[in-house]
Amino acid sequence: MRRRVVVTGIGMINPMGHDPDTVWDGLKEGRSGVAYTTLFDASGFPTRISAEVKNWDIADSGEPVEKWQDRGRHTKFAVGAAKQAVADSGVLDIIKDPVRFGVYLGSGEGNQDFLTFSKMMAAALEDGEYDEAKFISAGLDLLDPSKELEQEPNMPAAHLATMFNAQGPNFNCLTACAASSQAVGEASEIIKRGDADVMLAGGTHSMIHPFGVTGFNLLTALSESNDEPTKASRPFDRLRDGFVLGEGSAMVILEEMESAKARGATIYGEIAGYGTTADAYRITDIPPDGHGGIAAMRMAIADAKLNPTDIGYVNAHGTSTTVNDKVETKVCKEVFGDFAAKVPVSSTKSMMGHLIAAAGVTEMIVCLLTIRDGILPPTINYENPDPLCDLDYVPNVAREQPVQYALNNSFGFGGQNVTLCLSRFSS
Repeated sequence: MRRRVVVTGIGMINPMGHDPDTVWDGLKEGRSGVAYTTLFDASGFPTRISAEVKNWDIADSGEPVEKWQDRGRHTKFAVGAAKQAVADSGVLDIIKDPVRFGVYLGSGEGNQDFLTFSKMMAAALEDGEYDEAKFISAGLDLLDPSKELEQEPNMPAAHLATMFNAQGPNFNCLTACAASSQAVGEASEIIKRGDADVMLAGGTHSMIHPFGVTGFNLLTALSESNDEPTKASRPFDRLRDGFVLGEGSAMVILEEMESAKARGATIYGEIAGYGTTADAYRITDIPPDGHGGIAAMRMAIADAKLNPTDIGYVNAHGTSTTVNDKVETKVCKEVFGDFAAKVPVSSTKSMMGHLIAAAGVTEMIVCLLTIRDGILPPTINYENPDPLCDLDYVPNVAREQPVQYALNNSFGFGGQNVTLCLSRFSS
């Protein structure tokens, strides 16, 4: 019989705030974390807005600035969120064998050194023609090896393992927007099969830099509604024109249920089900029939040993792109059938933007808080109904409603699909 997995600690830093309570209050109030981009000069880009983490520094987590000054922005976010989750859980006090404590993250790449890369290109083109030897020579002079190492996606997981002496399984997956949901699902599986007792799981990412914005603009994925930043992210609205790029980190402590009960831990909820599939279709497009998302949702519901009619809330992937929102609506209709109109489906990306690799776990925590408090977070900026998006999106205002089971959808570029089923804890 497989072991059960519960969540005993949470932490997050994102555009809505620097801790779970602040973020949750902002979501319930329907605030927006979107504004004009300040991390670089975006004035020449089609998209000049983003959802940045504001007024936070690694010192706010109690860590010495000099220790982390050369680490990636995403690593600093990860440290801050992980320290919150670990402290919230109190789990370090009961770990006797560090090999039974692991880390599983869905983290993106580190800082992109745009200025140094530009200097290297300038050196390579100084005679008007590209000279690869000069490019390499400039790189050897200009690049800092320790900073280059920090670009590797596995580095946050490595740093957190060292910080908490977590000597057990250590993984990082980068399945685009599904990464941190997949990390939570796979970390849960590690505990369920008995390979660890405690896992620190989550994700972290920041792509608010020239390379990141250029790439998404070329894919025509980002909103260009620059005139009203707080209204740019409008999932399921007929006038949606793309997602808003966000950043941040969220972490959870996953623990074997009996251990958590025995020590009297606060239990936020249970990881009841996990579904993961691939579209096997196209890199940036969702198949029109939504077969991958349908399969992932059904898999998570079945893994939780539930029926579709048991689900009380869905935190949608809900990116605010034309294709995603209409296909995800179709997916929900296929999974829930006649019950679809009765299931509230909201997108908190309307408020915090799209945190990419960190999005899934952030929204999973939102599901847990929804279950705990019986409050459904809204989809803000829902003003113009779309006949192709006709579900209950909890428009604009939070709603009090008890929830026993919730689903969290994360669908990533490349065709990755992950659905987590969260449950109110019951022994």
